[in-house]
Amino acid sequence: MDLVVIGSHKSHAYEPLLLENEREAVADLLQFLENRTTTDFFDGSPLAALTILSFSDNVDLQRSAALAFAEITEKEVRPVDRDTLDPILFLLTSHDTEVQRAASAALGNLAVNTENKLLIVKLGGLEPLIRQMLSPNVEVQCNAVGCVTNLATHDDNKTKIAKSGALVPLTRLARSKDMRVQRNATGALLNMTHSDENRQQLVNAGAIPVLVSLLNSPDTDVQYYCTTALSNIAVDACNRKKLAQNEPKLVLSLVMLMDSPSLKVQCQAALALRNLASDEKYQLEIVKTEGLSALLRLLQSAYLPLILSSAACVRNVSIHPANESPIIECGFLEPLIQLLSFEDNEEVQCHAISTLRNLAASSEKNKSQIMQAGAVAKIKELVLNVSLNVQSEMTACIAVLALSEDLKPQLLDMGICEVLIPLTKSPSVEVQGNSAAALGNLSSKDRHTSAEDYAAFNDVWDQPDGGIHAYLYRFLANPDPTFQHIAVWTIVQLLESGDLTLAQNIRNSNLIVPLIRSLAQSPPTSVTSSTGTRSHRTISQSYDGTEHGDGSGEIAALAKRILDFAEGDSEIFMSAHHDESDDESQLRRSVHEALGHATGHY
Repeated sequence: MDLVVIGSHKSHAYEPLLLENEREAVADLLQFLENRTTTDFFDGSPLAALTILSFSDNVDLQRSAALAFAEITEKEVRPVDRDTLDPILFLLTSHDTEVQRAASAALGNLAVNTENKLLIVKLGGLEPLIRQMLSPNVEVQCNAVGCVTNLATHDDNKTKIAKSGALVPLTRLARSKDMRVQRNATGALLNMTHSDENRQQLVNAGAIPVLVSLLNSPDTDVQYYCTTALSNIAVDACNRKKLAQNEPKLVLSLVMLMDSPSLKVQCQAALALRNLASDEKYQLEIVKTEGLSALLRLLQSAYLPLILSSAACVRNVSIHPANESPIIECGFLEPLIQLLSFEDNEEVQCHAISTLRNLAASSEKNKSQIMQAGAVAKIKELVLNVSLNVQSEMTACIAVLALSEDLKPQLLDMGICEVLIPLTKSPSVEVQGNSAAALGNLSSKDRHTSAEDYAAFNDVWDQPDGGIHAYLYRFLANPDPTFQHIAVWTIVQLLESGDLTLAQNIRNSNLIVPLIRSLAQSPPTSVTSSTGTRSHRTISQSYDGTEHGDGSGEIAALAKRILDFAEGDSEIFMSAHHDESDDESQLRRSVHEALGHATGHY
């Protein structure tokens, strides 16, 4: 580093103007710089010398001090106090470009430290930095923006920066022809997108069109910053609406970036599309712009962040019924089924099984293809040993597949009940409810189904884990009307099957019959269901939304019909489904529709 030395070719002009303390400071600083490896410039005499030169009216001495601070902080960054920051902040106010450039570089270096970030803002550092961002000098712009970028990584500073007036110049500098300025400016804008309030300030500053236009930047870092910033902005529904109205090329640009040579850009592009795909318009547009092939490639990569981001995106895209068949036709089934075994990441498993459930929701053909691809076999293999969250998704998927009349015999032949029954006593209320819903859907057959098809239920009457008998008892005894409802409905289906063994087992049960009698005589009080706490629709949520409120009237009616059989009027009961009244017919449709809500996308 060059220091202005008294006695240089300009010294005769400046020497008479130097104060005595400035002469001493110059001499001291020269000595300290000769021993810089052992000198602490943030304290004592070295700092005092730098401070004197910083506050000098002599611009050459200010330059020396600013350059010294820049070099020192480049080699060593540590927490500093006001005594160190005050002279640097004063140098920022200089009208000399060289002083501004070096001082902002020094401040940016110090702003890497967490404690320093807070102190710089507290001492008023934002105002001079904003002025320097408006400088015509590119070096000054670059350093000032870089410093703001570092300051914006601390949550406590973000709102202060947003309210300081920095966002407008940052947005303007994001279009700079100098790539370093662009990188620093887009990095700063990214750092401002981590809270709702700051995102709104950013949108108001006109950042969205700038960020979208820079997706096509040749610089990988700029692409990454802009893609990530837009991904964060797209978290908000109101921002997605603005994007949809004003940025027609956004999805295409993001789809193209999924083929970027940079893995981090690919990952963020998929995450941005995932957030956009919270809305129906974008779910359709991603498919229309041929984004599925790129997502499939990322899904099959060996890099976890890519797998996770693409799996999350496909899950959202699969919410729209019109996308079910295109996703299947693109070849997603086998990779999604393979990801069910992805033990390294529970979230990947959840996204994969949730997508399979969505794909099965609206089409018998899709359900059949999912079954043929081996999804159920894989679920049966894994479901008892995965996490509760994954169990919840898997049992919900089985409940959807069990709505298919064609698949029910196959599911029963596979022994799916053997894994569903133990899960009805899971510590997770959702897993319990979804498993019971799957059993209920399996028990509900059309009128042309042979009673022989119910042999699978006899096989699991008392095993495993107490069998379907113990499960029905637990649900009937549960104070939640949702669970009672599922149980009585399932019992009705089993009785209506015409299977004599099942009928005899139910009639002779000392556990089930007393509870049925209680429910028939005394409709349950309304209880707020503890199920349905997740964002997607599960079987248990459908009961909360029926026109019968908590379903107590339906439960009592179904319980009475079960008693008709249990107490001897079996012939009337067994034929009831052939000549039922309009009210009874409506009751059947209502309950079955409730079970059918498991087909909902999420």
